[in-house]
Amino acid sequence: MHLTFLGGAGTVTGSKYLVESGARRILVDCGLFQGLKILRLRNWAPLPVDPATIGSVVLTHAHLDHSGYLPALIRDGYAGRVHCSPATRDLCEILLPDSGFLQEKDAEFANRHGFSKHKPALPLYTLGDAERALERLIPLDFNTDRVLDGGATARLHRAGHILGASIVELAWAGTRVVFSGDLGRYDDPVTVEPTAIHEADYLVVESTYGDRRHDRADPEEALAEIVLRTVKRGGTVVIPAFAVGRTQSLLYHFDRLKRRGRLSNVPVFLDSPMAIDATQLLHRHPEDHRLTPDECRAACAEARYVRDVEDSKALTANPMPKVIISASGMATGGRVLHHLKRYAPDPDSTILFAGYQAAGTRGAAMVDGAESVKIHGEYVPVRAEVANLSALSAHADADEILRWMRGFARPPRMTFITHGEPTASDVLRRRIEEELRWPCKIPESLEKVELA
Repeated sequence: MHLTFLGGAGTVTGSKYLVESGARRILVDCGLFQGLKILRLRNWAPLPVDPATIGSVVLTHAHLDHSGYLPALIRDGYAGRVHCSPATRDLCEILLPDSGFLQEKDAEFANRHGFSKHKPALPLYTLGDAERALERLIPLDFNTDRVLDGGATARLHRAGHILGASIVELAWAGTRVVFSGDLGRYDDPVTVEPTAIHEADYLVVESTYGDRRHDRADPEEALAEIVLRTVKRGGTVVIPAFAVGRTQSLLYHFDRLKRRGRLSNVPVFLDSPMAIDATQLLHRHPEDHRLTPDECRAACAEARYVRDVEDSKALTANPMPKVIISASGMATGGRVLHHLKRYAPDPDSTILFAGYQAAGTRGAAMVDGAESVKIHGEYVPVRAEVANLSALSAHADADEILRWMRGFARPPRMTFITHGEPTASDVLRRRIEEELRWPCKIPESLEKVELA
Protein backbone atom coordinates (compact mmCIF):
# COMPACT_ATOMS: atom_id res chain seq x y z
CA MET A 1 0.00 0.00 0.00
CA HIS A 2 1.33 3.45 -0.94
CA LEU A 3 0.49 7.11 -0.32
CA THR A 4 1.55 9.82 -2.79
CA PHE A 5 1.31 13.53 -2.05
CA LEU A 6 0.08 15.03 -5.33
CA GLY A 7 -0.72 18.34 -3.62
CA GLY A 8 -0.86 19.99 -0.23
CA ALA A 9 2.80 19.16 0.42
CA GLY A 10 5.06 22.12 1.11
CA THR A 11 2.12 24.44 0.51
CA VAL A 12 -1.31 25.24 1.92
CA THR A 13 -3.19 24.62 -1.33
CA GLY A 14 -3.87 21.96 -3.95
CA SER A 15 -4.69 19.12 -1.55
CA LYS A 16 -4.58 15.75 -3.35
CA TYR A 17 -3.57 12.49 -1.66
CA LEU A 18 -3.36 9.32 -3.73
CA VAL A 19 -3.72 6.00 -1.88
CA GLU A 20 -2.85 2.82 -3.79
CA SER A 21 -3.25 -0.86 -3.01
CA GLY A 22 -2.06 -3.07 -5.83
CA ALA A 23 -3.54 -1.67 -9.04
CA ARG A 24 -6.37 0.16 -7.23
CA ARG A 25 -6.27 3.89 -6.58
CA ILE A 26 -8.27 6.26 -4.36
CA LEU A 27 -7.84 10.04 -4.32
CA VAL A 28 -8.57 11.93 -1.11
CA ASP A 29 -9.30 15.57 -2.00
CA CYS A 30 -8.94 17.11 -5.44
CA GLY A 31 -7.97 20.72 -4.87
CA LEU A 32 -6.74 23.64 -6.91
CA PHE A 33 -3.34 25.19 -6.32
CA GLN A 34 -3.71 28.86 -5.40
CA GLY A 35 -1.43 31.74 -4.46
CA LEU A 36 2.08 31.88 -5.92
CA LYS A 37 2.31 31.67 -9.71
CA ILE A 38 4.69 28.72 -9.50
CA LEU A 39 1.94 26.87 -7.65
CA ARG A 40 -0.92 27.99 -9.89
CA LEU A 41 0.98 26.69 -12.91
CA ARG A 42 0.70 23.19 -11.44
CA ASN A 43 -3.02 23.30 -12.18
CA TRP A 44 -2.17 23.34 -15.89
CA ALA A 45 0.30 20.46 -15.79
CA PRO A 46 -1.03 16.95 -16.46
CA LEU A 47 -1.84 15.05 -13.29
CA PRO A 48 1.07 12.71 -12.48
CA VAL A 49 -1.36 9.75 -12.69
CA ASP A 50 -3.92 9.02 -15.39
CA PRO A 51 -7.32 10.15 -14.03
CA ALA A 52 -8.94 7.13 -15.71
CA THR A 53 -6.97 4.79 -13.39
CA ILE A 54 -8.44 6.31 -10.20
CA GLY A 55 -11.34 4.28 -8.82
CA SER A 56 -12.84 6.66 -6.22
CA VAL A 57 -12.51 10.22 -4.94
CA VAL A 58 -13.33 11.27 -1.37
CA LEU A 59 -13.55 14.97 -0.41
CA THR A 60 -12.88 16.42 3.04
CA HIS A 61 -14.79 19.63 2.26
CA ALA A 62 -15.90 22.04 -0.44
CA HIS A 63 -13.28 24.81 -0.39
CA LEU A 64 -11.64 25.05 -3.81
CA ASP A 65 -8.19 24.14 -2.55
CA HIS A 66 -9.73 20.76 -1.72
CA SER A 67 -12.40 20.35 -4.42
CA GLY A 68 -11.68 22.83 -7.22
CA TYR A 69 -9.71 20.51 -9.53
CA LEU A 70 -12.61 18.04 -9.85
CA PRO A 71 -13.97 19.47 -13.13
CA ALA A 72 -10.54 19.07 -14.76
CA LEU A 73 -10.09 15.55 -13.32
CA ILE A 74 -13.42 14.40 -14.72
CA ARG A 75 -12.95 16.16 -18.05
CA ASP A 76 -9.59 14.39 -18.40
CA GLY A 77 -10.97 10.91 -17.87
CA TYR A 78 -11.96 10.18 -14.28
CA ALA A 79 -15.08 8.00 -14.50
CA GLY A 80 -15.87 7.20 -10.85
CA ARG A 81 -17.91 8.74 -8.09
CA VAL A 82 -17.00 11.57 -5.72
CA HIS A 83 -17.96 10.81 -2.12
CA CYS A 84 -18.54 13.66 0.31
CA SER A 85 -20.84 14.82 3.10
CA PRO A 86 -24.32 16.11 2.14
CA ALA A 87 -23.41 19.74 2.95
CA THR A 88 -20.18 19.44 0.97
CA ARG A 89 -22.21 18.26 -2.01
CA ASP A 90 -24.56 21.23 -1.67
CA LEU A 91 -21.68 23.69 -1.33
CA CYS A 92 -19.87 22.23 -4.35
CA GLU A 93 -23.03 22.86 -6.35
CA ILE A 94 -22.40 26.55 -5.62
CA LEU A 95 -18.61 26.73 -5.67
CA LEU A 96 -17.64 24.63 -8.69
CA PRO A 97 -19.93 26.27 -11.28
CA ASP A 98 -18.91 29.67 -9.93
CA SER A 99 -15.25 28.70 -10.31
CA GLY A 100 -15.78 27.61 -13.91
CA PHE A 101 -17.78 30.75 -14.68
CA LEU A 102 -15.16 33.05 -13.16
CA GLN A 103 -12.35 31.34 -15.03
CA GLU A 104 -14.21 31.83 -18.30
CA LYS A 105 -14.89 35.47 -17.45
CA ASP A 106 -11.30 36.12 -16.36
CA ALA A 107 -10.01 34.66 -19.62
CA GLU A 108 -12.51 36.75 -21.58
CA PHE A 109 -11.54 39.90 -19.66
CA ALA A 110 -7.83 39.23 -20.22
CA ASN A 111 -8.38 38.74 -23.95
CA ARG A 112 -10.53 41.85 -24.24
CA HIS A 113 -7.99 44.06 -22.47
CA GLY A 114 -4.88 42.32 -23.75
CA PHE A 115 -3.01 41.92 -20.46
CA SER A 116 -2.50 38.15 -20.62
CA LYS A 117 0.80 36.69 -21.86
CA HIS A 118 -1.20 33.88 -23.50
CA LYS A 119 -2.86 34.46 -26.88
CA PRO A 120 -5.64 33.68 -26.36
CA ALA A 121 -6.02 33.31 -22.61
CA LEU A 122 -7.98 30.14 -21.79
CA PRO A 123 -9.87 29.01 -18.68
CA LEU A 124 -8.51 26.01 -16.78
CA TYR A 125 -12.01 24.55 -17.16
CA THR A 126 -15.42 25.84 -18.10
CA LEU A 127 -18.80 26.25 -16.45
CA GLY A 128 -19.94 23.21 -18.43
CA ASP A 129 -17.05 21.13 -17.08
CA ALA A 130 -18.05 22.11 -13.55
CA GLU A 131 -21.70 21.28 -14.08
CA ARG A 132 -20.80 17.84 -15.42
CA ALA A 133 -18.62 17.24 -12.37
CA LEU A 134 -21.58 17.82 -10.07
CA GLU A 135 -23.27 14.72 -11.48
CA ARG A 136 -20.60 12.56 -9.83
CA LEU A 137 -21.08 13.85 -6.26
CA ILE A 138 -22.57 11.15 -4.02
CA PRO A 139 -23.45 12.22 -0.45
CA LEU A 140 -22.16 10.10 2.43
CA ASP A 141 -23.61 10.66 5.89
CA PHE A 142 -21.26 11.17 8.80
CA ASN A 143 -20.31 8.11 10.87
CA THR A 144 -21.46 5.76 8.13
CA ASP A 145 -19.24 3.26 6.34
CA ARG A 146 -19.15 3.13 2.56
CA VAL A 147 -17.27 0.52 0.53
CA LEU A 148 -15.33 2.13 -2.32
CA ASP A 149 -13.80 0.77 -5.48
CA GLY A 150 -11.24 -1.91 -4.63
CA GLY A 151 -12.78 -2.81 -1.26
CA ALA A 152 -11.65 0.18 0.80
CA THR A 153 -14.05 1.54 3.41
CA ALA A 154 -14.51 5.27 3.91
CA ARG A 155 -16.05 6.93 6.95
CA LEU A 156 -16.52 10.68 7.53
CA HIS A 157 -16.28 12.46 10.88
CA ARG A 158 -17.09 16.13 11.48
CA ALA A 159 -14.06 18.42 11.29
CA GLY A 160 -15.80 21.75 12.05
CA HIS A 161 -14.18 24.46 9.86
CA ILE A 162 -17.16 24.96 7.49
CA LEU A 163 -20.49 23.29 6.78
CA GLY A 164 -19.93 19.64 5.94
CA ALA A 165 -16.17 19.65 6.58
CA SER A 166 -14.95 16.12 7.24
CA ILE A 167 -12.14 14.09 8.68
CA VAL A 168 -11.74 11.12 6.32
CA GLU A 169 -11.04 7.68 7.78
CA LEU A 170 -9.94 5.20 5.12
CA ALA A 171 -9.62 1.49 5.98
CA TRP A 172 -8.01 -0.59 3.28
CA ALA A 173 -5.97 -3.78 3.09
CA GLY A 174 -5.79 -3.99 6.89
CA THR A 175 -4.48 -0.42 7.25
CA ARG A 176 -6.34 2.60 8.65
CA VAL A 177 -5.33 6.02 7.33
CA VAL A 178 -6.90 9.20 8.73
CA PHE A 179 -6.87 12.52 6.83
CA SER A 180 -7.63 15.48 9.08
CA GLY A 181 -8.78 17.76 6.27
CA ASP A 182 -8.98 21.32 7.59
CA LEU A 183 -9.66 21.19 11.32
CA GLY A 184 -12.03 23.73 12.81
CA ARG A 185 -11.85 25.67 16.06
CA TYR A 186 -12.82 24.65 19.57
CA ASP A 187 -15.46 26.81 21.26
CA ASP A 188 -16.37 28.60 18.02
CA PRO A 189 -19.89 30.09 18.31
CA VAL A 190 -20.91 28.95 14.82
CA THR A 191 -19.01 25.82 13.76
CA VAL A 192 -19.02 22.45 15.53
CA GLU A 193 -15.86 21.11 17.16
CA PRO A 194 -13.65 18.60 15.34
CA THR A 195 -14.51 15.00 16.23
CA ALA A 196 -11.97 13.16 18.36
CA ILE A 197 -10.37 10.22 16.53
CA HIS A 198 -8.86 7.47 18.66
CA GLU A 199 -7.13 5.08 16.27
CA ALA A 200 -5.09 5.32 13.07
CA ASP A 201 -2.15 3.46 11.60
CA TYR A 202 -1.20 6.58 9.65
CA LEU A 203 -2.28 10.20 10.03
CA VAL A 204 -2.19 13.03 7.49
CA VAL A 205 -2.67 16.27 9.43
CA GLU A 206 -2.95 19.86 8.24
CA SER A 207 -0.61 22.59 9.50
CA THR A 208 -2.11 25.82 8.15
CA TYR A 209 -1.55 27.57 11.48
CA GLY A 210 1.07 25.14 12.75
CA ASP A 211 3.40 27.95 13.81
CA ARG A 212 1.04 30.33 15.60
CA ARG A 213 -1.76 30.85 18.08
CA HIS A 214 -4.88 32.81 17.28
CA ASP A 215 -5.55 36.04 19.12
CA ARG A 216 -7.77 35.20 22.11
CA ALA A 217 -9.28 38.69 22.27
CA ASP A 218 -13.02 39.03 21.75
CA PRO A 219 -13.40 39.08 17.93
CA GLU A 220 -16.65 41.02 18.14
CA GLU A 221 -15.07 43.88 20.07
CA ALA A 222 -12.13 43.99 17.67
CA LEU A 223 -14.53 43.98 14.72
CA ALA A 224 -16.61 46.76 16.25
CA GLU A 225 -13.55 48.94 16.95
CA ILE A 226 -12.29 48.64 13.37
CA VAL A 227 -15.69 49.42 11.85
CA LEU A 228 -16.43 52.34 14.17
CA ARG A 229 -13.11 54.12 13.66
CA THR A 230 -13.41 53.67 9.89
CA VAL A 231 -16.96 55.00 9.78
CA LYS A 232 -15.91 57.92 11.99
CA ARG A 233 -13.36 58.85 9.31
CA GLY A 234 -16.13 58.66 6.72
CA GLY A 235 -14.68 55.53 5.15
CA THR A 236 -15.92 52.12 4.09
CA VAL A 237 -14.82 48.74 5.46
CA VAL A 238 -14.27 46.18 2.71
CA ILE A 239 -14.04 42.61 4.00
CA PRO A 240 -12.73 40.06 1.48
CA ALA A 241 -14.37 36.97 2.95
CA PHE A 242 -14.54 33.34 1.96
CA ALA A 243 -18.04 32.82 0.61
CA VAL A 244 -18.30 29.57 2.53
CA GLY A 245 -17.56 29.76 6.24
CA ARG A 246 -16.20 33.20 7.09
CA THR A 247 -19.09 35.11 5.55
CA GLN A 248 -21.63 33.28 7.69
CA SER A 249 -19.59 33.80 10.87
CA LEU A 250 -19.22 37.50 10.08
CA LEU A 251 -22.98 37.87 9.64
CA TYR A 252 -23.50 36.19 13.01
CA HIS A 253 -21.09 38.60 14.72
CA PHE A 254 -22.56 41.67 13.01
CA ASP A 255 -26.05 40.61 14.11
CA ARG A 256 -24.89 40.28 17.73
CA LEU A 257 -23.13 43.65 17.61
CA LYS A 258 -26.19 45.40 16.24
CA ARG A 259 -28.41 43.78 18.87
CA ARG A 260 -26.06 45.20 21.49
CA GLY A 261 -26.33 48.65 19.90
CA ARG A 262 -22.64 48.76 18.90
CA LEU A 263 -23.14 49.14 15.13
CA SER A 264 -26.82 49.94 14.86
CA ASN A 265 -26.37 52.71 12.27
CA VAL A 266 -23.80 51.02 10.03
CA PRO A 267 -25.25 49.33 6.94
CA VAL A 268 -23.77 45.93 6.04
CA PHE A 269 -23.88 44.68 2.45
CA LEU A 270 -23.17 41.14 1.27
CA ASP A 271 -22.03 41.51 -2.33
CA SER A 272 -21.48 37.94 -3.48
CA PRO A 273 -24.23 35.82 -5.06
CA MET A 274 -22.24 32.71 -4.15
CA ALA A 275 -21.96 33.75 -0.49
CA ILE A 276 -25.67 34.59 -0.41
CA ASP A 277 -26.51 31.10 -1.67
CA ALA A 278 -24.07 29.49 0.78
CA THR A 279 -25.63 31.43 3.65
CA GLN A 280 -29.04 29.96 2.86
CA LEU A 281 -27.58 26.48 3.35
CA LEU A 282 -27.36 27.16 7.09
CA HIS A 283 -31.09 26.44 7.22
CA ARG A 284 -30.74 23.19 5.28
CA HIS A 285 -27.96 21.75 7.44
CA PRO A 286 -28.66 22.69 11.08
CA GLU A 287 -26.71 19.65 12.28
CA ASP A 288 -23.50 21.11 10.84
CA HIS A 289 -23.43 24.30 12.96
CA ARG A 290 -24.24 25.54 16.46
CA LEU A 291 -26.79 28.24 15.66
CA THR A 292 -30.35 27.94 16.87
CA PRO A 293 -33.09 28.42 14.25
CA ASP A 294 -33.67 31.97 15.53
CA GLU A 295 -29.94 32.81 15.46
CA CYS A 296 -29.69 31.36 11.98
CA ARG A 297 -32.58 33.45 10.68
CA ALA A 298 -31.20 36.59 12.31
CA ALA A 299 -27.70 36.09 10.89
CA CYS A 300 -29.02 35.43 7.41
CA ALA A 301 -31.19 38.56 7.58
CA GLU A 302 -28.41 40.84 8.87
CA ALA A 303 -26.94 42.05 5.58
CA ARG A 304 -28.48 43.68 2.56
CA TYR A 305 -27.96 41.20 -0.26
CA VAL A 306 -26.50 42.43 -3.54
CA ARG A 307 -26.95 40.03 -6.46
CA ASP A 308 -27.23 42.25 -9.52
CA VAL A 309 -24.03 43.45 -11.18
CA GLU A 310 -25.37 46.97 -11.65
CA ASP A 311 -26.30 47.14 -7.95
CA SER A 312 -22.76 46.03 -7.12
CA LYS A 313 -21.33 48.82 -9.25
CA ALA A 314 -23.63 51.33 -7.57
CA LEU A 315 -22.49 50.08 -4.17
CA THR A 316 -18.85 50.63 -5.14
CA ALA A 317 -19.62 54.19 -6.23
CA ASN A 318 -21.72 55.09 -3.18
CA PRO A 319 -19.60 57.27 -0.84
CA MET A 320 -21.61 56.60 2.33
CA PRO A 321 -19.77 54.85 5.19
CA LYS A 322 -20.64 51.14 5.19
CA VAL A 323 -19.39 47.58 5.42
CA ILE A 324 -19.05 45.51 2.24
CA ILE A 325 -18.50 41.76 2.61
CA SER A 326 -17.50 40.22 -0.70
CA ALA A 327 -15.65 37.15 -2.01
CA SER A 328 -12.96 36.03 -2.41
CA GLY A 329 -11.31 35.71 0.99
CA MET A 330 -7.73 36.12 -0.28
CA ALA A 331 -8.72 38.76 -2.88
CA THR A 332 -7.79 36.42 -5.72
CA GLY A 333 -10.91 37.07 -7.79
CA GLY A 334 -14.60 37.93 -7.74
CA ARG A 335 -16.47 41.15 -7.09
CA VAL A 336 -14.27 42.16 -4.18
CA LEU A 337 -11.57 43.17 -6.68
CA HIS A 338 -13.75 46.00 -7.97
CA HIS A 339 -14.32 47.22 -4.41
CA LEU A 340 -10.58 47.05 -3.72
CA LYS A 341 -9.84 49.15 -6.81
CA ARG A 342 -12.16 51.80 -5.41
CA TYR A 343 -11.38 51.69 -1.67
CA ALA A 344 -7.77 50.48 -1.32
CA PRO A 345 -6.48 53.92 -2.44
CA ASP A 346 -8.75 55.68 0.11
CA PRO A 347 -6.92 56.47 3.40
CA ASP A 348 -10.26 56.84 5.20
CA SER A 349 -11.31 53.27 4.40
CA THR A 350 -10.21 49.89 5.77
CA ILE A 351 -9.52 46.58 4.07
CA LEU A 352 -10.23 43.92 6.70
CA PHE A 353 -9.16 40.32 6.16
CA ALA A 354 -10.72 37.58 8.26
CA GLY A 355 -8.76 34.42 7.60
CA TYR A 356 -5.63 32.77 6.30
CA GLN A 357 -3.84 34.53 3.42
CA ALA A 358 -1.76 32.14 1.33
CA ALA A 359 1.62 33.26 0.03
CA GLY A 360 1.39 34.89 -3.37
CA THR A 361 -2.17 36.17 -2.99
CA ARG A 362 -3.21 39.82 -2.98
CA GLY A 363 -4.48 39.30 0.55
CA ALA A 364 -1.07 38.17 1.79
CA ALA A 365 0.62 41.07 0.01
CA MET A 366 -1.72 43.63 1.56
CA VAL A 367 -1.45 42.16 5.06
CA ASP A 368 2.33 42.27 4.69
CA GLY A 369 2.22 45.99 3.91
CA ALA A 370 2.32 46.16 0.10
CA GLU A 371 2.11 49.73 -1.16
CA SER A 372 0.23 48.60 -4.27
CA VAL A 373 -1.38 45.46 -5.68
CA LYS A 374 -2.03 44.44 -9.26
CA ILE A 375 -5.70 44.13 -10.19
CA HIS A 376 -6.97 43.54 -13.72
CA GLY A 377 -3.59 44.35 -15.22
CA GLU A 378 -2.97 47.62 -13.41
CA TYR A 379 -1.33 48.56 -10.10
CA VAL A 380 -3.68 49.94 -7.46
CA PRO A 381 -2.14 51.95 -4.58
CA VAL A 382 -2.95 50.75 -1.05
CA ARG A 383 -3.48 53.75 1.19
CA ALA A 384 -6.38 52.35 3.22
CA GLU A 385 -5.90 50.87 6.67
CA VAL A 386 -5.28 47.12 6.35
CA ALA A 387 -6.10 44.70 9.18
CA ASN A 388 -6.41 40.95 9.65
CA LEU A 389 -8.50 39.46 12.46
CA SER A 390 -6.98 36.03 13.03
CA ALA A 391 -9.48 35.46 15.85
CA LEU A 392 -12.11 35.04 13.13
CA SER A 393 -10.17 32.28 11.39
CA ALA A 394 -11.96 28.99 10.71
CA HIS A 395 -8.70 27.02 11.01
CA ALA A 396 -7.48 25.42 14.21
CA ASP A 397 -4.29 27.03 15.45
CA ALA A 398 -1.24 25.06 16.61
CA ASP A 399 -2.57 24.50 20.13
CA GLU A 400 -5.92 23.31 18.79
CA ILE A 401 -4.28 20.93 16.30
CA LEU A 402 -2.29 19.37 19.14
CA ARG A 403 -5.42 19.24 21.31
CA TRP A 404 -7.13 17.21 18.59
CA MET A 405 -4.13 14.92 18.17
CA ARG A 406 -4.05 14.18 21.90
CA GLY A 407 -7.39 12.41 21.43
CA PHE A 408 -5.64 9.43 19.87
CA ALA A 409 -5.34 6.43 22.18
CA ARG A 410 -1.90 5.61 20.77
CA PRO A 411 0.48 7.29 18.32
CA PRO A 412 0.05 6.44 14.64
CA ARG A 413 2.97 4.61 13.06
CA MET A 414 3.70 7.83 11.19
CA THR A 415 2.13 11.27 11.05
CA PHE A 416 2.52 13.19 7.79
CA ILE A 417 2.34 16.98 8.19
CA THR A 418 0.79 18.66 5.15
CA HIS A 419 -1.28 21.64 4.03
CA GLY A 420 0.98 24.34 5.43
CA GLU A 421 3.74 26.70 4.45
CA PRO A 422 7.19 25.19 5.15
CA THR A 423 7.79 27.17 8.35
CA ALA A 424 4.36 26.34 9.77
CA SER A 425 4.78 22.64 9.01
CA ASP A 426 8.25 22.50 10.54
CA VAL A 427 7.24 24.29 13.74
CA LEU A 428 4.34 21.86 14.14
CA ARG A 429 6.69 18.93 13.49
CA ARG A 430 8.95 20.01 16.34
CA ARG A 431 6.01 20.40 18.71
CA ILE A 432 4.64 16.95 17.82
CA GLU A 433 8.04 15.34 18.35
CA GLU A 434 8.76 17.19 21.60
CA GLU A 435 5.32 17.30 23.22
CA LEU A 436 3.67 14.10 21.93
CA ARG A 437 6.85 12.16 21.10
CA TRP A 438 5.20 10.84 17.93
CA PRO A 439 7.15 9.90 14.80
CA CYS A 440 6.33 12.41 12.06
CA LYS A 441 7.65 13.79 8.81
CA ILE A 442 6.95 16.54 6.31
CA PRO A 443 6.52 14.98 2.86
CA GLU A 444 7.71 16.68 -0.28
CA SER A 445 5.56 17.34 -3.32
CA LEU A 446 4.96 14.13 -5.31
CA GLU A 447 6.73 12.03 -2.65
CA LYS A 448 5.51 8.43 -2.52
CA VAL A 449 5.68 6.50 0.74
CA GLU A 450 4.99 2.88 1.54
CA LEU A 451 2.38 2.13 4.21
CA ALA A 452 3.01 -1.12 6.07
